[in-house]
Amino acid sequence: QVQLVESGGGLVQAGGSLRLSCAASGSTFSINSMGWYRQAPGKQRELVATISRSGTTTYADSVKGRFTISRDNAKTTAYLQMNSLKPEDTAVYYCNAETKVGLQFTRDYWGQGTQVTVSS
Repeated sequence: QVQLVESGGGLVQAGGSLRLSCAASGSTFSINSMGWYRQAPGKQRELVATISRSGTTTYADSVKGRFTISRDNAKTTAYLQMNSLKPEDTAVYYCNAETKVGLQFTRDYWGQGTQVTVSS
């Protein structure tokens, strides 16, 4: 079992910055990758960024060049630095951890979500 706790959301003006944190606890040794997803009202949850155990990162096209995902050395906390925020970045942001189960299966864990609101 892995527990995820997010923090760092809030209200910011367009062009501003926020930094989200996601602290993992429990069976953190089983975590393959961590990531951030977001869900705006009336829309489906979408991928924002992921970071693998080796440090490989992926980003949604809409946030490339503005957002940066990182992990601490212990690989138990993931961060999302969000710069040049736009009103369309407004959403609930969810932390995700993909864990390995046995040799060939994976299981996803989710945080409770943190609200990010960008005013124009």
